[in-house]
Amino acid sequence: MKKLTGEFYDREDVLQIARDLLGKILITKFDGVTTSGRIVETEAYIAITDRASHSYNGKRTARNEYMYDVAGISYVYICYGMHHLFNVTTNKKNIPDAVLVRAVEPLSGIETMLKRTGKAKLDNTLTKGPGNVGKALGISKEHSGLNLLGSKIFICDDDTVYAPEAIGASKRIGVEGAGEAAHYPYRFFVKGNKFVSGYPNK
Repeated sequence: MKKLTGEFYDREDVLQIARDLLGKILITKFDGVTTSGRIVETEAYIAITDRASHSYNGKRTARNEYMYDVAGISYVYICYGMHHLFNVTTNKKNIPDAVLVRAVEPLSGIETMLKRTGKAKLDNTLTKGPGNVGKALGISKEHSGLNLLGSKIFICDDDTVYAPEAIGASKRIGVEGAGEAAHYPYRFFVKGNKFVSGYPNK
């Protein structure tokens, strides 16, 4: 298993990167505790022109500043005042493309994930949906800006590859107010995986 390199993130096609992240392993190491999950659902957000993106029309604030950083940086924001959502920056510096990780399939540190989420047993709700991903893996707003080539949050490749027909695409979730962009098929998921958070899921 090898850590993804900067070259993986530093590409122009954020839609392809969102697809390529499926099957990769998201790992966190905080205070000596490791948790991990296989990415099974992502959403792509295109810089400047995408009305669903925080960077639409060149918007640049303290909240989204890390989107404008170099590729391979964590961008974590709070949704509904409680959910910490983990995103990966892609493309060149000052081109704020990003990929939201919407769901992972738990792999290691499951007992820790259960404690973090207050769940008694493992089921598909543990890491289903981006808020649960952040909570289970211990990712919070304070981790925004971390380099994914570092040792706290990173993504690895264990050579898992899905056939094209095993990957689904649909409109993104929760961006209904984004006009035409709400219908763009920028959400990608592993068909039939029980941790996928929305519909369609197969």
